[in-house]
Amino acid sequence: MHYEQSVKNLILGDRDLRYYIKTGRIYIEPYDEEIVRENGVDLRLSNEIAKLKNSQIPVDTRAKDLDPSDYYEVLKGESFIIMPGERVLLNTMEFIRLPDDIMAFVNLRSTFARLGILAPPTIVDAGFEGNITIEVVGGSFPVKVHAGDRFAHLIFARLLTPVEKPYIGDYQGQRGVRLPKMFKSPRTPP
Repeated sequence: MHYEQSVKNLILGDRDLRYYIKTGRIYIEPYDEEIVRENGVDLRLSNEIAKLKNSQIPVDTRAKDLDPSDYYEVLKGESFIIMPGERVLLNTMEFIRLPDDIMAFVNLRSTFARLGILAPPTIVDAGFEGNITIEVVGGSFPVKVHAGDRFAHLIFARLLTPVEKPYIGDYQGQRGVRLPKMFKSPRTPP
């Protein structure tokens, strides 16, 4: 195969995505045909978020089982307000599973970006499974978001070859909003 042919379909389009989802190569639950877009999949906001608190207590990145209440407020509800400059962990309602030859880029949907909300670059590694937790930062004015809002967009890329070591890290299988691994959490594996 020529190099040009091998790189032709690195980013998956809507037809590829529907086929990969239908055949189970990419798993998304709950799935709705409406989330498949031209070149990716929209993900919806779950009913759980975590707001980062302002704290003067240093986080030791090598610590185990820190008390999250010193640093985070985990909230459940049908809507949330993101205040200006506030840092929030948002979580997808969709649970996804990727094979060892597909990864994804997570982007904030442009509607939220146009409201001034920012999200740092986030990658979903080949072999990952779970809900996706991403950080966002509030813009210049408060924004009310609702569970079920399509807030993130996944762009899937097919790798030239399967990875040697699919993702098996600390966030594998996560359900609900997931705090950093040094914090004790009911979702932290034993």
